[in-house]
Amino acid sequence: MKRNDILRQIETGDTTWQENLEAYILSAEPDELYQTSEDIAAYGFVEEALEILKHLSYLFPEEEQLKVDQAVWMLEVGREEEGAELLQSVPEVSDAYPQALLTMADYYQMTGLYEVAEQKLEQAIRLYPEEPILQLAKAELKLETGRYLEAARIFENLWTLRSELPHVDLARRLAETYSAGAAFEEAIPYYKEALLQGEAPDLLFQYGYALFQTEQYQAAIQQLDEVIAIDPDYFSAYLLSSQAYAMLEENEKALERIEQGIEKDSFEKEYYLVAAKLALKLGLEKKAESYFHEAIALDPEYIDAIIHLAQLYLHQEDYEAIIQLTEDVQKDGSTLTSLYPYLAESHEQLENYKQAHEFYELAYTEQKEDVYFLKKYAYFLLEEGKREKAKAIVRELQQLEPESMEWVALLEDL
Repeated sequence: MKRNDILRQIETGDTTWQENLEAYILSAEPDELYQTSEDIAAYGFVEEALEILKHLSYLFPEEEQLKVDQAVWMLEVGREEEGAELLQSVPEVSDAYPQALLTMADYYQMTGLYEVAEQKLEQAIRLYPEEPILQLAKAELKLETGRYLEAARIFENLWTLRSELPHVDLARRLAETYSAGAAFEEAIPYYKEALLQGEAPDLLFQYGYALFQTEQYQAAIQQLDEVIAIDPDYFSAYLLSSQAYAMLEENEKALERIEQGIEKDSFEKEYYLVAAKLALKLGLEKKAESYFHEAIALDPEYIDAIIHLAQLYLHQEDYEAIIQLTEDVQKDGSTLTSLYPYLAESHEQLENYKQAHEFYELAYTEQKEDVYFLKKYAYFLLEEGKREKAKAIVRELQQLEPESMEWVALLEDL
């Protein structure tokens, strides 16, 4: 049996090569065995690849690189302790020692031991300070641990050496690193550079997002249109594009775009909330109400949608609808204290004064910094003849709005 026979059997689903693997290991040349180990590991037969490497290590105990190769695959299949022991057994004088350190760093980084990973990388860099792969690993580690500025500096240094890293998309790394650190202006030139290699939807979306963050809304829309053209099911592009149109105050286009998003993904509650808000801007109250209800149907505790719907009902003076909305929310066992001010005002308008007083009291704890609420509460208390409590609320209003003469005059009257 030869290497090509094994690969052919793997590709056809024939497992007999595994039964004959031991005989093959004993008969094949070392160079062929090493190549076969790489090939079958790539197909997912890692344990079989390790058998071959173990045999090669027995034949060539001085070849430390074989220890590193075995360790890499052991870590891949969850044999961490064995892999770590092999890596630690590689002597410092070996040519394979820097790779052993790099592999250990990768392992510690993968397990969240970032400080240990960085120590291993620094050891390797001290031995080979000009090695781009080690600098790249250091930059990736800093990026993963949120040290974006430090990562960007290393990637910038590597940018001048990019010919030595032909398989690494440094432009994209830099763009994503700057974006992660909210340095969107710095990211944009690198997004442009990365897109010269091909217009992948994710990359186009990230570029569009960077343009949005730098208030280049029209340019962002152009990139997001390309995303949608390439992948019509790229749902996030519809939302961001709609928001860009809204920032340009092109609300009709914004609503049209988010409605396209809803057609693609009818289970995303945020889309309905955005559509409802845009409909309100356009004076389409019935449509807005419908979209609010759709959002709440998807998530009965969607507080943003519930509060916005309550505000719409208050604007329409539909006080019964606010009470009904609250009852619907409570059917699911939820208690949204944010609705108490709306209930208080609704019951007051419907002359249910006892319930109104109850909800004003309940709402007060969370709303004591809200001038609109306190004003409503103060005048309600006055109407109810509760002058001392009203006086206390007016004093709070005076502290919140010391320049307002309304509260001075009201306190004098009291």
